[in-house]
Amino acid sequence: MPSNTLPETGYVRLPSILRVFPVSRSNWWEGVRQKRYPQPVKLGPRITAWKVEDIRAFLAAQGQ
Repeated sequence: MPSNTLPETGYVRLPSILRVFPVSRSNWWEGVRQKRYPQPVKLGPRITAWKVEDIRAFLAAQGQ
């Protein structure tokens, strides 16, 4: 899988998202806090990820 594409289903971590939506980590987390960006899912005490479907929908909405 090329580094700038997302899988079809599942979860992705922040580095994968930032490769396709280039903003800073702090900007992304501020957008999550303000609910401008998709909300994460906690997979463990130190593991946060996002549903690929949510990220794809968000990117599609940004392209409009």
